[in-house]
Amino acid sequence: QVQLVESGGGLVQPGGSLALSCVDSSSIFIMYVMGWYRQAPGKQRELVAAITRSARTYYADSLVGRFTIARDNAKNTVYLQMNSLKPEDTAVYYCNAAQWSGYGIPAHGALFGSWGQGTQVTVSS
Repeated sequence: QVQLVESGGGLVQPGGSLALSCVDSSSIFIMYVMGWYRQAPGKQRELVAAITRSARTYYADSLVGRFTIARDNAKNTVYLQMNSLKPEDTAVYYCNAAQWSGYGIPAHGALFGSWGQGTQVTVSS
């Protein structure tokens, strides 16, 4: 069973920043490529960023330069630093193991089909 807990979301004004954290209480995800996903109202869940154990990263095209993904394998934690936030970034953000070799474009779906509660990010004036 997936045991991932996301935190750090909240309400921010456009142009603001948030830092999200994802902790794996089961200690299993240290073995996998990790990703951040988001789902906006009325839209499909989409991959935001992914990171391998060796810190190779992927970002959705529209997010390059604004979002930064990082991980601390020893702490079983993945981070997402979000800067210059826009209203269209509003979504519930989730973490999960990602289907990515470290090259090319990751698969659209996560490795595991079970999702946590996510953390709500709202960007509004």
